[in-house]
Amino acid sequence: MNKSIRNKLEKREHETLSPHATFSDSSKGRKKPEREDDVRPAFQHDRDRIIHSKSFRRLKYKTQVFLAPAKDHYRTRLTHTIEVSQIARTIARSLFLNEDLAEAIALGHDLGHTPFGHAGEEVLNIYKPGGFEHSAQSLRVVDVLEHDGEGLNLTWEVRNGIRRHSKGRGPLLDPEGIRLPSTPEGRVVRLADVIAYTNHDLDDSLRAGVIDKKDVPNHLLSMLGGSHSKRIDTMIRDIIKHSAPTEGAIITGSSGIWEAVSSLRDFLYDKVYDSDAVRPDFEKSKGIVAALYNEFRSDPLHLERETGRPLRFRPEREAADFVAGMTDRYAINLYSRLYMPSPWAIETLFP
Repeated sequence: MNKSIRNKLEKREHETLSPHATFSDSSKGRKKPEREDDVRPAFQHDRDRIIHSKSFRRLKYKTQVFLAPAKDHYRTRLTHTIEVSQIARTIARSLFLNEDLAEAIALGHDLGHTPFGHAGEEVLNIYKPGGFEHSAQSLRVVDVLEHDGEGLNLTWEVRNGIRRHSKGRGPLLDPEGIRLPSTPEGRVVRLADVIAYTNHDLDDSLRAGVIDKKDVPNHLLSMLGGSHSKRIDTMIRDIIKHSAPTEGAIITGSSGIWEAVSSLRDFLYDKVYDSDAVRPDFEKSKGIVAALYNEFRSDPLHLERETGRPLRFRPEREAADFVAGMTDRYAINLYSRLYMPSPWAIETLFP
């Protein structure tokens, strides 16, 4: 009886989704073959595995833009991920694509992000041999690091979407030199990520007083919308409108709207990410990440003591995995324990 539930759900996909959708029963499979669940189709099962992972839970204490915000309403890497998931699901459902696949990719796309946002990524990219990229680390998390080295054994389609979600600062609709996700659902998530962070980073920056609404170019507000919800709605509807004629085969939008989105992204880089209000703490956080990485790379025994297990990979690889997996507060506390004097020790030395 249970087996028929998954079969019925897979059959329903073929009856209701676009012929260009990615069907659960046509997945290219998993790295390690396994018996599929009796109730859940493959992509739904992947989504559940991601949600129940430790790396997913740690996202709640990782920076989005503002480092360890004291107030409750600023986004973290977790709330960013949830917003990306919501936007991707809306677009995928409207285009009759596989909503489970889009959701799984969205929920897993930032699992490899470092503490302190892109500041941590910049440091590891400098110090780790071969560089460091959070999308590649996200794939490593689900393939290798989760479940005590067993990984989550996700489907090829989810892994492909996670690995190829990054955009850089180049063109958003027609990128050059960037390998787009192979599935339309993965391409939906790639743009949903842009929609989410351009809008919530602007919203958080206005709330924090880093910028004022009058600082935002008027032509962008006129084209995209004067409120947070209106801008998101404009971007989502634009993708749905221009992708719908292709039945989901091509995920795209109008050049006018996405040129405005790109300009809004440039505005955020200039006025927020590199601003005097944000940059000083990010520079400090880069010092924390550099110190921790170099400490553990150069002292494998110390790394083994901290992780509580013998090394499985080269010290530089293990050190990058360990530091990248830290939350902001864990990194700050560990740095303080390793490099800052304890009050009782000071009192003992200087009574």
